[in-house]
Amino acid sequence: MPPISVAILGAGIFARIAHLPALRKLGDTYELKAIYSRSQSSASELAKTAEDILARPASSFDLYHDAGQNLDALLARTDIQAVIIVLPINQQPSIVLKALEAGKHVISEKPIAPTVKEGVKLIKMYEAHYKDKGLIWRVAENFEAEPGLRAAGKAIADQKIGKVCFWNMQVLNNVETDSMWYNTPWRTVPEYQGGFLLDGGVHSAAALRTVLPSKFTELAGFASLNREHLAPHDTIHAIIRSEDGSHGIFELSFGLPSSPGHDSFRVVGTDGTLDINRYHEKDPETQKDQAFIKVTIKNAKTGQKEEIVERSCGVERELENFAAHLNGHDDGLGTPQGALQDVSVIQAALDSHGRGVDLQHLILSAD
Repeated sequence: MPPISVAILGAGIFARIAHLPALRKLGDTYELKAIYSRSQSSASELAKTAEDILARPASSFDLYHDAGQNLDALLARTDIQAVIIVLPINQQPSIVLKALEAGKHVISEKPIAPTVKEGVKLIKMYEAHYKDKGLIWRVAENFEAEPGLRAAGKAIADQKIGKVCFWNMQVLNNVETDSMWYNTPWRTVPEYQGGFLLDGGVHSAAALRTVLPSKFTELAGFASLNREHLAPHDTIHAIIRSEDGSHGIFELSFGLPSSPGHDSFRVVGTDGTLDINRYHEKDPETQKDQAFIKVTIKNAKTGQKEEIVERSCGVERELENFAAHLNGHDDGLGTPQGALQDVSVIQAALDSHGRGVDLQHLILSAD
């Protein structure tokens, strides 16, 4: 198939360190034609980074910004098939609709929207006005696409630990004021619920959704702020129940007072346990850190132990799957409905105050 002509909307950190390297890994799958950012300087900086990563002159990427040829001009181009939207959380829903209205296929960064209500509205607009026109919209949730997490989900579906009984996920992060993730204006003073808990926490919710076999039904939890620079909240603790009767503890914090953080996920079944851990190793060629996901499966009945190790490459996989969908092969990855469930988990944990929240009702009542 010929390369998919694509534009990147947004020139921030994740476009630079994740999407451009993923496009390089995918070779001729995509052809990056244009870059949009609010300012000319940020669009130019991303073009320079793309020159290094994609081995093409910066001048080969057409630049659009609000002080010159703007987003409307980019979206009017008939030679661009799809857009990768990597913009601040509050801006994304309107830009998704703008791109769809211009006839572009869309893959937009997580979360789907700042709230469940806005996510539901966005999905309804897509299904009512654009889906039947053949336009494809996917949400880029890289944890859902991680081969290691998908392998863990398959192992559980294959009954390698029997029926799931309970689970525990603990994700503790340290975000200081000098962090590159903190030092962006829209994150420093977030105009959306939860701050980093929404921005980063949907990844953990997506991991739960990818690995566990049954849809969540109810959540009860508490949220708190422990470090003032991470307002409005930096920590949530929740108990979640699923349709199959299993339940677990979800502990998420960006307010750890020191590094390194901690990341663990254990699922206990009737016949054994499954553990998921992340770790880093230096690539022997580049000497750069490479992240890996290790899945350890222990069957208590047979005594058998199995380990699965996969390179962390979720952004690469999500873009690969998006391209496959555009070429007629849909494996169901990155659906807006799945991303909406992730937001519902975070929103419920923020709003629970110890009371049970019906997660299905939270989504249905937002209609």
